[in-house]
Amino acid sequence: MGTIVLYSVAVIGLGASFVADRSRTRQAVRKATAAFLNVLPEFAAVLGLVGVMLTFLSPATIGRMVGAESGVAGWMLASLVGSLTLIPGFVAFPLAASLLAQGAGTGQMAVFISTLMMVGIVTFPLEKRYFGQRAAVLRNGMAYVWSFVAALAIMAVMAW
Repeated sequence: MGTIVLYSVAVIGLGASFVADRSRTRQAVRKATAAFLNVLPEFAAVLGLVGVMLTFLSPATIGRMVGAESGVAGWMLASLVGSLTLIPGFVAFPLAASLLAQGAGTGQMAVFISTLMMVGIVTFPLEKRYFGQRAAVLRNGMAYVWSFVAALAIMAVMAW
């Protein structure tokens, strides 16, 4: 139901924009299409990787690795994978949703998404070059710790 409402609002907004200024709306649609086509290869590759991963990993294995009962080890594994992975957010959220559907724990996926968005091991050299080693280490360290705090808050809200 919510999806239908969102698509309806988008179509109505696009129609209103088209009525207000056809050339700018066409230009915006062209730019949006180009942006979509730019991210499509990454998106398709990650979705393919997720499909292959879910083919070889049973829900029981996913549950053992990052399930609700995996405990601290599951949280640490999820945080390390999130810290080391460079995946855009629009891919990470569907990935986490499919892992949740396969038995992953809420806290583990929350810390995975948080570290994925906030901690940048892959981008650390670039960050160090522009901001200095101290700032890069401090920012990444605080982001890593904060990811666990955010995951605990999400679990508290979900349990409430």
